[in-house]
Amino acid sequence: MKRIIAHLSDIHFGDQHEPALAGATDWLREHAFDLIVVSGDLTRFGEVNEFEAAAEWLAALTAPTLVTPGNHDAPYLAWAERIAAPFRRYERHIGPAPAQGWRAGGVAARGVNTARGAQPRLNWSKGQIAGRQAKEAARWFQPDDLVRIVVAHHPLIEMLGGPMTARVWGGERAARRFADGEVDLVLSGHVHAPFARPYPFGDERTYAVGAGTLSVRERGAPPGFNVIEVDDAVFRVTALGWTGSHMEPWRTWALDRRPRSSPG
Repeated sequence: MKRIIAHLSDIHFGDQHEPALAGATDWLREHAFDLIVVSGDLTRFGEVNEFEAAAEWLAALTAPTLVTPGNHDAPYLAWAERIAAPFRRYERHIGPAPAQGWRAGGVAARGVNTARGAQPRLNWSKGQIAGRQAKEAARWFQPDDLVRIVVAHHPLIEMLGGPMTARVWGGERAARRFADGEVDLVLSGHVHAPFARPYPFGDERTYAVGAGTLSVRERGAPPGFNVIEVDDAVFRVTALGWTGSHMEPWRTWALDRRPRSSPG
């Protein structure tokens, strides 16, 4: 099978990198994608005008989209709303916050919200995933889903040598559950730098893949996004980076797929 997925994250409308975002948008329109994934942090502060800009941008894309919230998509300044209804603005302008699903042509993707408006720790930007969330996501996949993808904002396991941490409560437990459920890819953002690595569980063919940012908040990598090509034997991940005039490959990974055939 041959499928192509675009994976973007951390656009941070309000702090977007205008030339890089324009270059990425042109790329998305000029190439045929089966699915465009945005793994959270569409906005800077969760302001209404930021969500309006994000919704307008999403509506102009020419492929199906799956979008999940990030910690910046809860209102930053409206404290009462952030605690009582942290994703009300997101759902009004973008779509469902708790979980999202997409399935076509043997590929299935399930979004899971790892962001919280408030937590019993000082740094509310870090992630959480409840056991119930991981269980429901793992059970959502069907036997004839040849490629199984989970999308979350926060990396469930830390990126080695990364520029920042996610410190996801319940993250390792969820990663083990996804590996046991033979999820192929867990796509995330948050750290603003692309990466790909296998989870150290089971057959080690469940992969964590992170996308960079399309904002001005660069952390050791150029603004960019990922292109994921699904071949019969491998996932080819290309992290595209903005050069100042165009997008070009910045890093690439070839990730061996576990054998899987459709029942019947």
